[in-house]
Amino acid sequence: MRELRHLYGAGILFFYYAKWPILLGLPAIYYGLEYPHNVVLDILWIWSLALVFKDLYVWFVLKGSYCEDKRCDTDTKKERKNDAGDHTENESP
Repeated sequence: MRELRHLYGAGILFFYYAKWPILLGLPAIYYGLEYPHNVVLDILWIWSLALVFKDLYVWFVLKGSYCEDKRCDTDTKKERKNDAGDHTENESP
């Protein structure tokens, strides 16, 4: 079970850093440099494409709903910062 967690973590790290180079570089290699097609690289490209779609979904769809629930827009952050640290003219800091 421990080894599966290590493999899972390695896969997460690999695709976190490699999904964009695979997604953009593989078509350039295939069509620009006329590299022969490889089934394993094609599967990695499809997996990277799915991860990019997932990231875009999380960024555009879920981030908006999270900000509405948790009040994370910039205006409310500024208001909270000003409420916590501002003093009136008659108060000493």
